[in-house]
Amino acid sequence: MSYVHTNSVGGGGIPRPSREAPEERWWWGALAGSRPPSGAGGAGEPGGREGRYNPPVLRLGSLTVDPPLALAPMAGITDRDFRLLVRRIGGAGVVSMEFLSARGLADGEERWTRLTHFAEEERPLAIQIYGADAAAMEEAARVVEGLRPDVCDINMGCPANKVLKGCAGAALMGDLPLAREMIRRVRRQLSMPLTVKFRLGLDERRQGYLELGRLCQDEGVDGVTLHPRTARQMFRGAARWEAVARLKEALTIPVLGNGDVRAPEDAVRRLRETGCDGVMIGRGATRNPWIFRQVAARLSGGAVGEPTLADRRDLVLGHFRAVLDREPAGQALHKLRTFTGVYSHGLPQGHLLRRQIQGLPDAAGLYGAVARFFEQAEAAAAVRAA
Repeated sequence: MSYVHTNSVGGGGIPRPSREAPEERWWWGALAGSRPPSGAGGAGEPGGREGRYNPPVLRLGSLTVDPPLALAPMAGITDRDFRLLVRRIGGAGVVSMEFLSARGLADGEERWTRLTHFAEEERPLAIQIYGADAAAMEEAARVVEGLRPDVCDINMGCPANKVLKGCAGAALMGDLPLAREMIRRVRRQLSMPLTVKFRLGLDERRQGYLELGRLCQDEGVDGVTLHPRTARQMFRGAARWEAVARLKEALTIPVLGNGDVRAPEDAVRRLRETGCDGVMIGRGATRNPWIFRQVAARLSGGAVGEPTLADRRDLVLGHFRAVLDREPAGQALHKLRTFTGVYSHGLPQGHLLRRQIQGLPDAAGLYGAVARFFEQAEAAAAVRAA
């Protein structure tokens, strides 16, 4: 059976030129009460620097991903609430769960199984698994098959020390025989598309991404995603997208690129310059949840409205209410602190809010502080507009 999922676009934010870091610009338009000047390159504007671009259709096995944009799996971030938030804004072709321990899934540990719940509204949905033991990965794949997401992804790129020390994630780039066995055993448990995400290599001297990409293709993987940094780099330095282009030239299966996509024009430029089949966005989506809709509109040549400060308030507070309703008190407090830190970057006085919430003892108090912050920001914006 073939599945085609298309997400409508329209509405959303346009990054305003400023001295803020690119990933922080998205807040400023509504707060300053102005739009980018004509031709400044706002998402979907005919005068934008990148203009319209029609990438090839992204097909991962039987799944057509349209637009060719993916929300990256991020631990502690891409839970059900955030995935639904991104899905409801629109523009993402596929969204991904937090990465899941193969051993934890295989053993039925509640810590991991509770993360596997999802709503039909989230589809297309990918579940990413990681591990160092091929047998545990195969058993985890059997669990994933029973959950019936749209894609199963293997993590061979995580650079976190606790993952590397367990010989999982990017460590598998240093053990290609194990990587091959793992892919082969996972593949035989799945009827859905299988993808693999990896990095350039362990370090500058050991860049095996081309070899791993060919291995994935030989073993029946339906697509790969490259984050073009080494594991040693973590997230330092610039992502080297020329490596994405080289990988695309070397393979016949779809290749997605990931890394340093902070604004809509970044994604369009990467698609055009590398010829890759799709773009995966991680940290850029936490700073700007509208980015998928902005990119999709720019790809289609459509116009995008700028979200107001009220839109941003409703998004943040709506997200936080969902967390409060679903999570235990301690977990809710942790999540609200994490997301307040993300959402407040680029807001005037955002650093004061981040400082204030550190001393708050419970999630309800934190929610109230964020609500008051927005009330004050809206009052200040009204005074400026008068």
